[in-house]
Amino acid sequence: MTSQRNALGSSPSNLSRRAVLLTGLAGAGALALAACGDDPEQESGDTNDAASAGQVTVAPDGTQEITVLVQDDYDFRPSAFAVTTGRVRLTLTSEAKELTHNIRFTPGRGPAEIEEEIPIVAPGERETVEFAVEQPGDYQYECSFHVALGQIGTMTVTAA
Repeated sequence: MTSQRNALGSSPSNLSRRAVLLTGLAGAGALALAACGDDPEQESGDTNDAASAGQVTVAPDGTQEITVLVQDDYDFRPSAFAVTTGRVRLTLTSEAKELTHNIRFTPGRGPAEIEEEIPIVAPGERETVEFAVEQPGDYQYECSFHVALGQIGTMTVTAA
């Protein structure tokens, strides 16, 4: 009895065993990766952040406060907001499950430079930065990781 061989030099039964083994390994790998991304302890930002995103409020110390949200896309929520000259407290809240973001004011894209930035926000985290703006006008902000994909916004500053 002669054994049949395919073009790869394997018998059909060896090929079937390999296919089953590789398919099983691929499935196990996919399940492991899916489990890594599903952390019930790491919920998105609290609902208060989502409800107040884009609304500028004034804290008891007179600082204007704004929350900007990011998710697993290339948009800021809001993509534009307005404040008056003075102190600003900006919070970047990530509701993303996978993407890491940041926020900085684009150098050379405003009436004055704003050097303060949030260099990195991992999925499910939030960071806050404070700065002063004295020059009215439009200040472009961006996620420098995704600026080429259009993740850009505008802060408009008016005189107090």
